[in-house]
Amino acid sequence: MRIGQGFDSHQWDDDVSKPLILGGIEFDSDSSLKGHSDGDVIIHACIDSLLGAAGLGDIGMFFPDNDPAYKNVDSSELLKIVVSKLYDENWEVINVDCSVIAQRPKISLRKSEIERKLSKILNAPFSVKGKHPEGLETLNGVMCLAVSLIQERHE
Repeated sequence: MRIGQGFDSHQWDDDVSKPLILGGIEFDSDSSLKGHSDGDVIIHACIDSLLGAAGLGDIGMFFPDNDPAYKNVDSSELLKIVVSKLYDENWEVINVDCSVIAQRPKISLRKSEIERKLSKILNAPFSVKGKHPEGLETLNGVMCLAVSLIQERHE
């Protein structure tokens, strides 16, 4: 078994034409997150934790932020690619846990949807928690920490 840790953060963007996506779920919001892809900090942190656990590098190695192919891409599709890569490398996901640090949106309102969606992609339990940055009123975006556990597949 191996453990991986991941982190991602994105700054708020006033672009109302771009949706706010967290954990593959669209949130009602008057702003979005800046990013080359869809800015989904939950999935990006998960990807980094999984790649790290498998010793396969990080999200930037697989999906460079200067590659036009990933402009505004659905990060759920990137996670599917990573899960497939882990499988090809003889790994399976045991579980992934995330903590989202943000003043908004309230993650608990969509928690079960996020967990269902990502558990299905991972084919493993996924959990997410929202945390308010007490006393850090200047946080200008959303951050996510992820930890994953993987093991070698046994056929």
